[in-house]
Amino acid sequence: MTTTQLHDVTPIKIAILAMGGQGGGVLADWIVDMAEHAGWWAQTTSVPGVAQRTGATIYYLELLPEEAVKVAGRQPALALMPTPGDVDLIVASELMEGGRAIQRGLVTPDRSTLIASSHRSYAIGEKSAPGNGIADPNKVIEAGRTAAKRFMCFDLQSLAEQAGSVISASLFGAIAGSGTLPFSRADYEATIERSGKGVKPSLKAFALGFDAAQGAPDFPDFIDTTRPVPAVPQTATNPRVKQLLDDIRTNFAPAAQPMLVAGLRRTLEFQDLAYGKEYLEHMRGIHALDKQYGGDAKQWALTSAAARYVAVAMAYDDVIRVADLKTREARFERVREEVLAKPDQLVYTTEYMHPRLEEICGTMPSFLGQAIENSPKLCKWLEPMFRKGRFLQSGTLTGFLMLYGLAGMRRFRRSTLRHKIEMRGFHEWLNLITQVAPGNYELAVEIVNCRRLVKGYSDTHARGTSKYQKLVQAARNLIGKPDAALRLKQLRDAALADDKGTQLNKLLAQGDAAAA
Repeated sequence: MTTTQLHDVTPIKIAILAMGGQGGGVLADWIVDMAEHAGWWAQTTSVPGVAQRTGATIYYLELLPEEAVKVAGRQPALALMPTPGDVDLIVASELMEGGRAIQRGLVTPDRSTLIASSHRSYAIGEKSAPGNGIADPNKVIEAGRTAAKRFMCFDLQSLAEQAGSVISASLFGAIAGSGTLPFSRADYEATIERSGKGVKPSLKAFALGFDAAQGAPDFPDFIDTTRPVPAVPQTATNPRVKQLLDDIRTNFAPAAQPMLVAGLRRTLEFQDLAYGKEYLEHMRGIHALDKQYGGDAKQWALTSAAARYVAVAMAYDDVIRVADLKTREARFERVREEVLAKPDQLVYTTEYMHPRLEEICGTMPSFLGQAIENSPKLCKWLEPMFRKGRFLQSGTLTGFLMLYGLAGMRRFRRSTLRHKIEMRGFHEWLNLITQVAPGNYELAVEIVNCRRLVKGYSDTHARGTSKYQKLVQAARNLIGKPDAALRLKQLRDAALADDKGTQLNKLLAQGDAAAA
């Protein structure tokens, strides 16, 4: 293990980057308390970030030994903010926070030790991106290996969960195990004991973090981002579901079976057993088409892609599904875990709901919803009632029963206007795939992947559907052209690049001009 040598007469400078609820303030207070009990001068300040994981709070600490103060003959003036290039220890509660520290210039190769947890808490931008917005963790690893003098990176969140504690305790242990600060392990543990809160699990998490840091190299290896392919389950509690799984195992290509199982699970959860059977019937037709024109030679690309997006198209996000997801027991348990609620504590969750008139009409029987949407006067009179969002406490009896009753409308879903609209577009999409595959297999695969744009509900669904419809029309226009698949892929990538569809419209305009 390498021990960092710090200056004797200048402050030790520490920056902690943590998100709300991760105990960054507790970690900073522990370091200050430990330093003061060891006879050091210590100061901590914080610069709060923004809520909802779009930023982090930076806690900045400076520690100065008492001997240096006596030599100076006066009280020290410690800084309130970290200065780029002048920080000894940087602690990040999540990998991308470590990346932001590097980006801000806080990490330098001549003096900085960077300790970061390798787990991810996805940012709002990553979650809301039209395409795959998840940032590549290995870019942070690569930057840290260059920018830091030492870079220690391992999953401190899982260690904290293993101990029944929070990440601040395992981070504290990692700091101790790194040997960066001139304090003994006993000093760290005594600090946790003085806090008097959750001492046993905190000490356990501290020990796990300490041991992990002791055995960690000075620079981490790159993270393997590939996911293992799940096998088809051999058993199921419901014998009729088992029959469907046996059908997948027997009658479909092995390469597509894992995604088919996931698609079946989603359609069963969305509606019922009959809907799951309907999903497999659609896939049976696509699989036969794939077997005739692609199959093993194309690695069953059409079936694998369709297994995912047929399920997504059939299990669309409507108001009924949203209500169902918000009233599930697993969700309430997850919320309690996230807020660290004790068994005897009550947790109330406030939901923000903003259904538009279109969503309200979509839950009605198709004839009634269509009649309202076709009446401009009625729409004009009703729309003001749905312009503002509403807050609903799903933890109260009234709020829960409202959502639970709405979720119970699943039995009537097939007769709703929304289902009628979704199925009309769904069958048009399937017909286009069937039409294109015999002449251009690759274009058929790209048409399947265009369905990726249709997701969410309300405004998100409307924006995605608008871009998807443009892509479908473009696909029709590309039939018979030699570069059709490549061209459609470029258009889809442009559609996924931004919410407004600016790049897509630009490429479509260029294509129209070239055709003219």
